[in-house]
Amino acid sequence: MFAPALVRAAAAARRAPAAQLRRGSSASSDFVKIVEVGPRDGLQNEKTIVPTATKLELITRLVASGLPVVEATSFVSPKWVPQMADSRDLYSQIPKTPGVSFPVLVPNTKGLESALEVGVEEIAVFGAASESFSQKNINCSIDESLKRFKLVVDAALAKNIRVRGYVSTIVGCPYEGDIAPAAVAKVAKQLFDMGCYEISLGDTIGVATPNKIAKVIDAVSQVVPMDKLAMHCHDTYGQAIANILTSLNKGIRVVDSSVAGLGGCPYAKGATGNVATEDVVYLLHGLGMRTGIDLTALARTGQFISHKLNRPNGSKTGQAIVNKLGGE
Repeated sequence: MFAPALVRAAAAARRAPAAQLRRGSSASSDFVKIVEVGPRDGLQNEKTIVPTATKLELITRLVASGLPVVEATSFVSPKWVPQMADSRDLYSQIPKTPGVSFPVLVPNTKGLESALEVGVEEIAVFGAASESFSQKNINCSIDESLKRFKLVVDAALAKNIRVRGYVSTIVGCPYEGDIAPAAVAKVAKQLFDMGCYEISLGDTIGVATPNKIAKVIDAVSQVVPMDKLAMHCHDTYGQAIANILTSLNKGIRVVDSSVAGLGGCPYAKGATGNVATEDVVYLLHGLGMRTGIDLTALARTGQFISHKLNRPNGSKTGQAIVNKLGGE
């Protein structure tokens, strides 16, 4: 287990840029905030239960590598997501670090109540731009889901809990095909208007290409400020890095990613899941942009969790760095 002192030192080094992003920095900023979703989005579909101690060490290592936001877990029914059954226990053990946020996914008011009981300070709600996906994923229409989310958001804000909003299927849906940018903008605006401080735009099945991503951003930024948007890309067709570069050129300065490319999309055959954090950070540093992240430490973290899950490392950057270091 990493020593708390290392975590505190890493947090101190990045506290200023992280605070800048929370205030809402200019789209011309050279600092990009990475939202690490591996412990939640990356692990939630693992068939073998990952021990709480392993999840805790993963989160601790991620923080020590310099990540300012680590999405820790989901407060959902263990019946539907068995991998997240330890959410209360896990969150209670995370060493809370100044300058680092540990948001959790909360689908309903019951989940919010459980999250509040263990001192959660930030939550996320998860909507969709596709009617079919909404029905299949959460058994209700988009309008019904937004009404449910408003109850959660209102209750959270009343307790001074920050709320982040996700919009999934921003380009394509496994059930109904192409999604119109206007549909994405409509959902994003409603989430923003109800109080979500940031809206993450998710290419859930990884079918986007740069031109399609550009059209979505153009539509959404008409109704939600650019500095309140984030990009969440999956790499099913190998387009995630290209799509992220397009997003950066459009002015987005927040990117979601998953260490070692953890995660997969259960709705698309062969989907490789989230873009790897190591690959995103390598891109950003190559562009001369700041992240506050130690890429070598991050690569070692990706190797650590890949070994624990007994699977190949999904990050080409991570593999290259670890090989260069002699397989550490």
